[in-house]
Amino acid sequence: MTISILAPGWQTSVQDGGRHGHAALGVGASGAMDEVSRRLANLLVGNTGDAAAIEITLRGPRLRFDVDCVVALTGAALDGLPMWRPVAVRAGAQIAFGTMARGAYAYLAIAGGIDSAALLGSRSVDIAGGLGSPLGAGDALPVAESPPNLHRMLLRRLDARASASSDPDVCAATWSLNPRHWLDLSLDNPIGIIEGAHFAQLTDAAQRRLVDATFRIGGDSSRMGLRLREARLDLREPLELVSAGVVPGTMQLPPSGDPIVLMAEAPTCGGYPRIGHVIAVDQPRMAQRRPGDNVRFARVSLDEAQTRYLERERALTALARTLRERLQ
Repeated sequence: MTISILAPGWQTSVQDGGRHGHAALGVGASGAMDEVSRRLANLLVGNTGDAAAIEITLRGPRLRFDVDCVVALTGAALDGLPMWRPVAVRAGAQIAFGTMARGAYAYLAIAGGIDSAALLGSRSVDIAGGLGSPLGAGDALPVAESPPNLHRMLLRRLDARASASSDPDVCAATWSLNPRHWLDLSLDNPIGIIEGAHFAQLTDAAQRRLVDATFRIGGDSSRMGLRLREARLDLREPLELVSAGVVPGTMQLPPSGDPIVLMAEAPTCGGYPRIGHVIAVDQPRMAQRRPGDNVRFARVSLDEAQTRYLERERALTALARTLRERLQ
């Protein structure tokens, strides 16, 4: 049971919830850039939230489905399949995904999950760390068998609708999630940050600039980190630091004065001053910024950051319960 990669798109890879617990060995977590969109794609097809999905970057791949599948596509808007809902795809169908007009990442989940080999407990590809590689033309992606009761019933139901459809290879459910509740691609809304260990070492002007200025995402950004241009920040005096632990969301300040926000493939330690941290609930929004996009920041308290995170997790838990009932 496979999905064949006919053309890989710009950068397409397998990502799950990440490779955790190996930082002492220098192995970062990796995982999806937009973790919420990946989780929602899985929930829409009845998978657990930590199942692996296909992460699509900027321009989508062309795929051939070698087996009947139920799939869901979430994240940045992308032509190819109806989004934010379960979709039945017949064996033999070829789907070409388009180019994203806004946002940077979309996620394709397959009912039953992707069954590629796990390494250190995760199927996530870590491009910077050399753990796996992006999908290429000619690759065959193994897919696990769908849970028999739920998905056979769902496939039959969608298959019956497809018989009257102009596209006999694809049939989407009549209901969908509202992406506005889960995906914010607006460039006007600021990204929340809390102060980092070395925030006080910024000059007074730099402290103000961090939240007053508009930065631009640099073209040399990647899954490791987003480089922020056009608003240089200065320290009161040079700092000589011993490397210390960093995680996705950490904002570092290299000697150039252009901050770097570490993302999914963040290293496990770094020696640059840590001037801030993008709060967990806003990291998916940060991930959807693409090179050339503007970004502004707003300082929030730790209490507010934790409250917003817990509210999001409660909402996801409630939605998961609702989707399980609907899929049955």
